[in-house]
Amino acid sequence: MSYAKELSLALDLCQKAGEIALKYWQSKNLNISLKSDNSEVTQADKECEHMLREEIAKVYPNDGFLGEEEGESASKVGQRRWIIDPIDGTFNYARGLPIFSTLLALEVNGEIVLGVVHAPAMKETFWATKGQGAFRNGKRIYVSECKKLSEAFFTIGAINRILEFGYWKQFTELVSKTYKQKAPGDYLSFALVFEGKADLVIEVGLKPWDIAPMKILAEESGAIYSDLNGGNSIYTGNCMITNKHLEDEVLAICSASTSVVSH
Repeated sequence: MSYAKELSLALDLCQKAGEIALKYWQSKNLNISLKSDNSEVTQADKECEHMLREEIAKVYPNDGFLGEEEGESASKVGQRRWIIDPIDGTFNYARGLPIFSTLLALEVNGEIVLGVVHAPAMKETFWATKGQGAFRNGKRIYVSECKKLSEAFFTIGAINRILEFGYWKQFTELVSKTYKQKAPGDYLSFALVFEGKADLVIEVGLKPWDIAPMKILAEESGAIYSDLNGGNSIYTGNCMITNKHLEDEVLAICSASTSVVSH
């Protein structure tokens, strides 16, 4: 099934969300507050998600939503819902750093079939639909062909969550066995792998809206998407993305038993 109409809408609306985000970011009038989990939220987060929901509902009134700021609303007919992170990387955004993005995905019958990652300050947009490949700014992208972990470039997001969720042993083993490691965080840790510039990424402590578009982008770029136990859900709170050559070795390291650190 083609999702060309949905993709066109998603790309257009993510551009609009990016314009909202940049307006506040450039003015430095962010109106930051804390949510119940002590994470930051800005006026732009709220406006972006509200706009996305409102505009999508005009075209697809029966579709459901799952979003970081406004929660979940069930679909009225069928099993379609849009998964939204209006500004992924709010920490960076609030501090004037350009690594932030709007994440939007469409889930149909439990499968992610469309994903968009729009990073307005970095002037790049990634997108993918099922069976149609992955793209950055209109150019097709592919995962790397790195065959040896000892030659691999490993990216990571929030290192504190690796410790908190009990993956420190696995993390340090991957660090010791890979060639280079960096922690750009947020969308960029993933995008470098989709483009073949890095070779593997792991992330933990995630919400579905953090990784929904990453899953389809990974699959359509030729990468392997997995949670750290070998499944392929976006609802387990963690993920690994790498190429077919490194998959087994990386997953064997990541799926070793963990013991969550208590605080």
